[in-house]
Amino acid sequence: MTSPSATRVPRSTTPSSAAERPEPSAGVPLGIIALCTAVTAANIYLAIPLLTLIARGFGIPASGAGWVASVAQLGYALGLLFFAPLGDTANRRRLVAVLSVVTGVALVAAALAPGLPALAAAVLVACAATVVPQLLVPLVAERAPAERRARHVSAVVAGLFTGGVAARVLGGLAGQAFGWRAVFWGAAVLTVGVGLLTTALLPPETRPRRASHPLRAVAALPGLLLSSPVLRAACLRQGGLFGAWSALWTAVTLLLTAPSGPYHLSTGTAGLFGLFGLASTVAAPVCGVFIDRFGTGRVLAAGYVLVMVSVPLFWLGGRQLWALCVAAVLIHAGFVAGQVANQTRALAATDTPSTANTAYVGSAFVFGAGASALAGPAFAAWGWDGVCAIACVCVGVGLLGWLRPVAGARG
Repeated sequence: MTSPSATRVPRSTTPSSAAERPEPSAGVPLGIIALCTAVTAANIYLAIPLLTLIARGFGIPASGAGWVASVAQLGYALGLLFFAPLGDTANRRRLVAVLSVVTGVALVAAALAPGLPALAAAVLVACAATVVPQLLVPLVAERAPAERRARHVSAVVAGLFTGGVAARVLGGLAGQAFGWRAVFWGAAVLTVGVGLLTTALLPPETRPRRASHPLRAVAALPGLLLSSPVLRAACLRQGGLFGAWSALWTAVTLLLTAPSGPYHLSTGTAGLFGLFGLASTVAAPVCGVFIDRFGTGRVLAAGYVLVMVSVPLFWLGGRQLWALCVAAVLIHAGFVAGQVANQTRALAATDTPSTANTAYVGSAFVFGAGASALAGPAFAAWGWDGVCAIACVCVGVGLLGWLRPVAGARG
């Protein structure tokens, strides 16, 4: 079990006393940061509740549009590789502003896309640029007092998950009422507006200015992973959790809306299923309090147990709606517990928190993109059972992160 000392901040980012460290709310309310992360994170999941509408608009089978969801996650992973590490050296205010505008322009291109390839390309660019949350999470971790760090990080993580819920619920309802293109238009306006507001409120940078280059940051990632067993374990564990979550959550819309399936719901009604994701919004602050009090180990173990229990319930949910509902609550609670615990460890594992955060979140989204890419074809070939099998494999891979000892800690 990891002791609380395993989550201390690197010396290079820790002032001599908690009183000397500025709170995130001193320059910008933590709520505004959480709102910005919610709005920008929603773009990653925007296409998921719209897959049936997009496929119908382009005249293709619903399963044929599923790969757009994996393109979104792949784009986010690429953005993490090339943009998020710049948070250690670049001016974060300027970076947040530029990325918000680029994301907005790409979302407009998605709304105007004449076909699925053009839509996928626009989504790729939009999600590569929508990495603003991963610039803000390290900022919050740097400025929060050590004894409340996990609680502050969990508040931002709650914003991330709330954005995902809003994308699926509101996106599905708006898509059914106004069409899927209108959803992308609305997301573009929100992203630019909230991104520029956050930029205006962020405190000025006080760090020494250093030359930075995306390729140099990318080149540093392998060495960082090799030198930090804590970071490697966090990446593997959260990658497994995210892969399982992505496979199930990408295909659940197909299950709920399939004309030949057990439920055959409308797109808007199926989108309401995303409300179960609010379990993550509730669980994140609770996990933050528990981590600050008891350390990351117990919260991490509880999260994995919840996800492992949820997978067989998802399988049963292919025939029983009550099981699908219970599984949705459990997987979100377990996933967010793993996210807060693993990310708290990852941010404290090295003296370069933004680069470490890039390795951590990037590896998770690589797992997620791969699982999402397999979910659509698996559903078309083997139905819901095939999707659940992918989730089982992902959880098994993530468990490997528990098997190898970590210096100074277990797991």
